[in-house]
Parts: sequence; C-alpha cells; structure tokens
Amino acid sequence: MDQPVTPFDFGRMFLGDAPVLFYAEILVRTVLIYGYTLLLIRWIGGRSVAQLSMVDTLLVIALGSAVGDATFYDDVPLLHAMLVITVIVGMNKLIDTLNERSSRFKHIIDGRTVAIVSEGRILPEGLAHRDLSALEVQAMLRSAGISNLGEVEAAYLEAGGGLSVFRRALPLPGLSLVPAYGVLPRSLRQDRPPPRGETACCIWCGAIHRVHGDVPCPDCGKRSWTEPAIPRPRPGASD
Repeated sequence: MDQPVTPFDFGRMFLGDAPVLFYAEILVRTVLIYGYTLLLIRWIGGRSVAQLSMVDTLLVIALGSAVGDATFYDDVPLLHAMLVITVIVGMNKLIDTLNERSSRFKHIIDGRTVAIVSEGRILPEGLAHRDLSALEVQAMLRSAGISNLGEVEAAYLEAGGGLSVFRRALPLPGLSLVPAYGVLPRSLRQDRPPPRGETACCIWCGAIHRVHGDVPCPDCGKRSWTEPAIPRPRPGASD
C-alpha cells in the first residue's frame, strides 16, 4: 500500500526520492536529447514562429512531450526517446516533401488561402470557412494598420494563419475601425444611424447600402448601421 502523501514536505517537493547523483544523470540526458533534437531540426530546416504551419505546430507539440519526458524521467530510456523523436521529425520531413511536390496534398494538410475582405467589405462566406467573427477580422486589420475598411481592396487569410492586406490606391468611404465597435470606451464612437433612404454602412461587415427603415444587411443579415466614414489620408500619400 502506498504511503500517504505528507502536505508541504519540502524534501519531497524539491528533491524527490532520487539520489543526489541523479541530478548529474539529468544533466547528461538533457544535453544528449537536446543536441540530438537540434541536429534533426537543422536537418529539416528551421522556420520562424510566424511561419509555422499546422504540421510544424504539431511537430513542436509532439517534440515537447518526447524531449521533456526523456530528460528527467528515470524510467524512459534515451534510445526510446531518440526513436520517437526521429520518427516525428522524419514524418514532418516527409510531409514537407509531399507538400512541395503536390499542391493538392498541401491544400489537404495546410488548407487554402481564404478571401475575407473584398472591396471594403468583410465576406461572411470567408468568415464561415475559417470560423471567424467580424470583430476578429476587424482586430486583425487594425493590427495591419488599417483604420477604415474603405482602405482595403482585398485581404486574405493565408493557410499558415497570416493576413495579407492589399490597400486601395484611392481609399473610399467605409466602416471606420478606429474607434472600434465593441472596444471601450464606447463614448469615443460617433455612431448614429443615417436618415432613411440615405447611404448607410453595416457596422459588422462594412457593406454599404441605401437603408429604408430597420432592415437587415443584405450581406451579413445584421441590423446595425452607421454613416460611412471617410478614411484619413496616409502620411506621405499623394493627393
């Protein structure tokens, strides 16, 4: 029968039951496993964190478990861990090779680029494809330096998760993203529904229509409208 655990046993918490010499073994294990993993990672080629694909992210997660367990668990043989690491890295290398040779295979593994903004309007079908909300897209556009949807000719969510934005040469009136709907303090925003029959801008997708009463947006189905805002000129932009 296992001995009951004594709460706040600092010897158990910090040292455990292993002999002191086991710390030297942990050091050797860590150096060997880290060095071996580093060699394999160099073999498959490194990417920055911003460039990690779904497969690369899975590689990081799987390696984290395999590498971590082998460094300090005494019942995990090093050769077992090295075999697991080799198989994981080898599978990643194989998938990368197949991605380079077949665009169809790459689309199956990594997905496809999705258009999420077109001509100053957020595309509901693009949001549905990537399970995004309009507020999330607006936040991504602000991170890219976009203050008004009228500045955007097109925006694409890449397979790796990055956002590619193409600006209009001449911005048009559109939905202002600054201050943003849903961002405090709300008092900063000057939203007011335009008069009936006037041009209005949907505060969710940015579509511009002539509004006759409390009608849903033909593009996204929402019923919240505001006046289109004129984009501020960019510094250095030609007149």
